[in-house]
Amino acid sequence: MSFFWATLTVILAVVYLNQRQRLRRFRDERDVAQLKIRRLEEAREDSDQHTAARQSALFDSMVEGVLVLSSKEKIEMANAAFRRTFGVSDDCIGQTMDYAVRSHHLHELCRAAKGKGSILKAEIALTTPENRILEANVVNLTHEGRYRGLILVFHDLTELKRLENTRREFVANVSHELRTPLAMIKGFVETLMDGAKDDPTHCMKFLQTIDKHADRLNFLIEDILVISQIESGQLVMNPQSMSLNSVVNRVMEDLEQRGTDKKVKLVNAIPRNLILHIDGDRVQQVIFNLVDNAIKYGRHGGTVRVETPEYEAGQEMVEVAITDDGPGIPAESLDKIFERFFRVDKARSRDAGGTGLGLSIVKHIIQSHGGRVRVESQVDRGTTFFFTLPARLKSKATSAVTGQ
Repeated sequence: MSFFWATLTVILAVVYLNQRQRLRRFRDERDVAQLKIRRLEEAREDSDQHTAARQSALFDSMVEGVLVLSSKEKIEMANAAFRRTFGVSDDCIGQTMDYAVRSHHLHELCRAAKGKGSILKAEIALTTPENRILEANVVNLTHEGRYRGLILVFHDLTELKRLENTRREFVANVSHELRTPLAMIKGFVETLMDGAKDDPTHCMKFLQTIDKHADRLNFLIEDILVISQIESGQLVMNPQSMSLNSVVNRVMEDLEQRGTDKKVKLVNAIPRNLILHIDGDRVQQVIFNLVDNAIKYGRHGGTVRVETPEYEAGQEMVEVAITDDGPGIPAESLDKIFERFFRVDKARSRDAGGTGLGLSIVKHIIQSHGGRVRVESQVDRGTTFFFTLPARLKSKATSAVTGQ
């Protein structure tokens, strides 16, 4: 009997131990499962936070300004572009739009859009923090037929409007500049047809005038094509190591007769060993335009000098100066001198054959070389145009290229 109870006790002990092991194993598995669940929940929370952070970063990186208003006109969301454009503080969330945004036009637009079913588009003008023209697209937020607020998206049209105005002005100016010589040509042709052709003296005079205005038309069209190619990026510069002195010499040769006609002395004071990394043809066009202007508008018997007044060996950029001792340019005209079709003296410029585009072309070509251009002038004392070009030190390898 004692053996039976002993055996039963052993069996119960084994069963108990097995149950304890199973229970321990179950608890361990439960703990592992709970740990995995917690890690999954944490990972999900991290993922949600990461996603929210990415969405927030994307929202703030948008070029368009975005504003979300509640039904009570409180700001629920406003990205960086909106805050920057309207000069709104970063802590504007929760504030009413009337308090946070100082724009009468925007307030009127929101009132007009409230409750509208379709997208409302409008242009609004800002004067602070800076002058801008914006296109606003306004969408109503509704839920189950109830008004919940507004979403406003703003596109900055300032640069587009500026380009449109520039294009309109350019077309108007070109039309005017083309009309003048065409009218002169037509007038003289009609005069010849009416009988002046039978008078050899008048016939030759009129033909010379027609030829002069035809040349002016040709110059104008060429300048328009050049400036259009430069501004559209179609005119590619081809820089090479080249002697600036040689480029200036070619210009002096081309303009020698014009200088002689006005008894103007042309001086090339560019160092003979100065090598620049430039597009020779385009820089020659720059120097030609500036020297030609100095001859045309300078004084009879004057001097036009091309030099590098502050040149030192080793400079990365070299400043070139073209100086005349003519009548000078009034101070109020200096800021506009490089604008297209701007003329200090319109009548005199047209009589001299100017197109009004030469200095604008000069500016674009110099900027395409990475340089800058400026002008200094004193009335009755003369004018100096300065521009910078990239340099290359002269070496044996480059000497053969320059033709020196």
